Amino acid sequence: MHGVLKNKQCHVYQINGATDHLHILFSLHPIVSLASLVKDIKIASSQFIKEQDLFPEFTHWQDGYGAFTCSYKDKDAIIRYIQGQEEHHRTVSFMEEFTSMLNAAGVEYDPKYLN
Repeated sequence: MHGVLKNKQCHVYQINGATDHLHILFSLHPIVSLASLVKDIKIASSQFIKEQDLFPEFTHWQDGYGAFTCSYKDKDAIIRYIQGQEEHHRTVSFMEEFTSMLNAAGVEYDPKYLN
């Protein structure tokens, strides 16, 4: 993942996740399409996971993704949040976390499309 981001001239600040999702904080280069970047990350990481047999149950990434913008002044707090994913998800499910992020960002959504 880091290699894909670097090759696309994106600066990576933090990558971490839980068993069912991950968080990446990075600066998106202005000439890079987010959708294209996510596609490339999914392809490269799927191949790596399968080649290394890291997660035997892993078959593929989901079709969609969530992406949020943030202020540079919040960078350090977001890095700490991403670093704390293992602890965080002992008490909060992915769906609780994701809907909380959507709500905090003021994003309207239909829950039927979140599964």
